[in-house]
Amino acid sequence: MERVSKDDQPDDLGYHTPVFLKEALEFLQIKPGKKYIDCTLGGGGHTEGILSRGGLVLGIDTDQEALEYIRKKFQISNDKFRITKGNFRDLKEIAAKNGFNKVDGILYDLGVSTHQLKSKGRGFSFGREEELDMRMDQDLEISAKEIINTYQKENLYEIFTKFGEEKRAWAIADATVRARQIEPILTTSKLVKLILGVRGKIGKNDRTHPATRVFQALRIYVNNELEALQRSLPQALDLLVKDGRLVVISFHSLEDRIVKIYFRKEEKKGRLKILTSKPIRPSEEEVEDNKASLSGKLRAAIKL
Repeated sequence: MERVSKDDQPDDLGYHTPVFLKEALEFLQIKPGKKYIDCTLGGGGHTEGILSRGGLVLGIDTDQEALEYIRKKFQISNDKFRITKGNFRDLKEIAAKNGFNKVDGILYDLGVSTHQLKSKGRGFSFGREEELDMRMDQDLEISAKEIINTYQKENLYEIFTKFGEEKRAWAIADATVRARQIEPILTTSKLVKLILGVRGKIGKNDRTHPATRVFQALRIYVNNELEALQRSLPQALDLLVKDGRLVVISFHSLEDRIVKIYFRKEEKKGRLKILTSKPIRPSEEEVEDNKASLSGKLRAAIKL
């Protein structure tokens, strides 16, 4: 999802200029009156850019808070901009219901938004005390709290390794199981304390917090993010018209690897042409303004 600058104010709910806004719009090559799908609406930054260039947009998001924010922010008629709650894993079904069966461009801005990180009670951030949750869609049944307190050690190890690439995964899984036998791990601060007990405190030269990978792994698993992306990309390609554009923004290697492999496979089949031989990285200016953009990568392709 869109990452926001350090200057965001609380009265804007933590939404601001998304990463790669200029680049995404350039690759999409917006044409007035043509249809586009924003699969991860967030604060509507990319969608706003598409609309300003005359494009018609279907915006999708699993987060009800994001949708409520967008309804208040945008005063645009339904014939130009439609929003719907849903997961892009069901992209073709959602598109069909909204009259977007054939479109000229599709955009994914993956990951967690800064609004979600800042929202109280969501449990995405290890920077403050709150209940472990991490559900982007509050209708999901399983939260991070259930996983941490009920999954077996082997299952926790697999989650931390597969989705977080955490090198101390076994030790953290073992510490988790032992700790919850004494007292349930219900909050972000308790989980952070447990991880620091295994990995040690953050050093002056560390680029990321020691808990980053475990929190990332739990979020990806809870929301089934990678499987959703794998299911959605082929649907996106089917929805695009000839010469339609597909743009994907990712923020960690697991997502980027899925996109890279899919693009290369479809290029070999002659179904699309890759427009970015290497992923586009944020400029120094963008990183300076928004530290969260540092790990961002943009890949784009055109349907043949």
